[in-house]
Amino acid sequence: MEIGIVAVAAVVVLVGVSILGGRIGVAAPLLLVVVGIGAGYLPFMPAIEVDPEIILLGVLPPLLYSAAVNVPLVDFRRNLRPVAGLSVLLVIFSAVIAGLLVHLVVPAIPLPVAIALGAVISPTDAVAATSIGKRLGMPDRLVSILEGESLVNDATSLVLLKTALAAVAGSFVFWDAAGSFAFSVAAAIVIGFVIGIITVWLRSKLNNPVYDTIISFVVPFIAFMPAEEVGASGVLAVVVTGLYTGHHAARRFSATARMNERLNWRTVQFALENGVFLLMGLELHTLLDEVDDTDLQLAHVGLLSLGLVVLLILLRGIFMVPLIWTMRGDEGRYQQRSDGFSRILSRARKAEDTDTRKIRKLELLEQRSRADLAHEQDQQLGWRDGVLLSWSGMRGVVTLAAAQSIPTGVPYRAQIILIAFAVAVITLLLHGLSLPLFIRKLWPDGARTGSDVGELASLSHDLIEAANEAIDDALEIEEDAKGPDNACAQMSERARASARNALAPIAIALPATGAVMLPTSETPAQAYLRLARIALEAQRDALLEERAIGRYSSRALRAAELALDAHEARLNPPGGH
Repeated sequence: MEIGIVAVAAVVVLVGVSILGGRIGVAAPLLLVVVGIGAGYLPFMPAIEVDPEIILLGVLPPLLYSAAVNVPLVDFRRNLRPVAGLSVLLVIFSAVIAGLLVHLVVPAIPLPVAIALGAVISPTDAVAATSIGKRLGMPDRLVSILEGESLVNDATSLVLLKTALAAVAGSFVFWDAAGSFAFSVAAAIVIGFVIGIITVWLRSKLNNPVYDTIISFVVPFIAFMPAEEVGASGVLAVVVTGLYTGHHAARRFSATARMNERLNWRTVQFALENGVFLLMGLELHTLLDEVDDTDLQLAHVGLLSLGLVVLLILLRGIFMVPLIWTMRGDEGRYQQRSDGFSRILSRARKAEDTDTRKIRKLELLEQRSRADLAHEQDQQLGWRDGVLLSWSGMRGVVTLAAAQSIPTGVPYRAQIILIAFAVAVITLLLHGLSLPLFIRKLWPDGARTGSDVGELASLSHDLIEAANEAIDDALEIEEDAKGPDNACAQMSERARASARNALAPIAIALPATGAVMLPTSETPAQAYLRLARIALEAQRDALLEERAIGRYSSRALRAAELALDAHEARLNPPGGH
């Protein structure tokens, strides 16, 4: 009964604190940590201690999947270098330096155990940073980098932790560890890709939204468990599956399936993210009790935690300097690639035997390279971006989960967990409370971010033109086949209006597929629905092409997707379950 009461109270607190945070302008994760610490000391509150397996298996896979499935692949591709640098190189660099410092300050802590602690506290959690940044106008590219970093660095951290724990057991050999790391990453990518292909194919065949929702909920676990079984990184496999699913959902799933998935995973993500931050606060009391009877006292743990926070901030700031500097040459590389595609396309057009499909593919590649160049020129990273990225290194759910996964026989396990907890709380409060000030100081006039009115209007115009051309083609085919049809022509005007109205909420559109069926005898209502669906499919195809090119921002494309999904749901209401 006590557990049930606590669970109900936790749900009420999650919702209430989130509403309060939105009204007072403070990120909900920060408030939940503070509320959890206070609630943990209430006399009637039972001791909270969660099995690490519950967090590693029950929390991390769905949490990472819900984040990955919403990350636009074009943003991930364009920011691959900073994401890889921050999520792989910086995590390894920070873990080793932090481990050496801990072992130097407290020689009683073995070096492998100290490096294990470094692996635990190295990965960042972008939940609080991006929630604050989006609300205050952080540049879109920085939000994309932080989200991509937080997806990949979890895998790096957990693989590094596994290697350090193997060294604690006395089985560490450098080349074996390097080979194990490479295998873990490569196998996870393959497994995640294969699971993504299978589950997307399976879900595309399901018409019942209940069945699709059930399959959706188990996808992250289907990716996580086999990867862990073969010694690969389960979290990386989940991320790859989520990226694949999110990218192909626009083409393979129905509008109803996409709308259900968005709502379902937003709910899961809200409960898990905020629940873990609340849990972090509630567990403080239990952790302090475990440390009381050891030689490494609470005061030492506190000083060590503060020192590690300072070290992590310095290391991230130092790492950011060469990262931003090396990216200065990206514009030139994008220019060379764009010029190269233009020359290849020009030669292909002059050649008489070039296939039309090949020319079309080259045109898309050339347009995408020009869009990448325009994106780099418009959103090139500078010193302000580097400062903000340096100050967005909050720790959170992965730090807590990784610390609790350390076996009970490891020396100073309680202190490691408490240090990890302290580092997470300090960085959440320090960075979270000061990040709004940094954003306002660095961009006093506001950063131009998101999809502006001009971009939305331009995308809307392109998609409406695609719909009109599709309706004209359909009418021309029908007129050639059976002569003029006044009723069908009248309904075509309603279909054109429907295509325009589909984009009215935001002035944009999305992707889909379908075949043109010649009518035999149909009512005006049937003609309207048929032409409206032809227009919708043309808009979806046009939007898929724009997404592949990358000419418009992912936020504008996302708004179009939402608008067209809502329109498709009106044209094709789901059948009974």
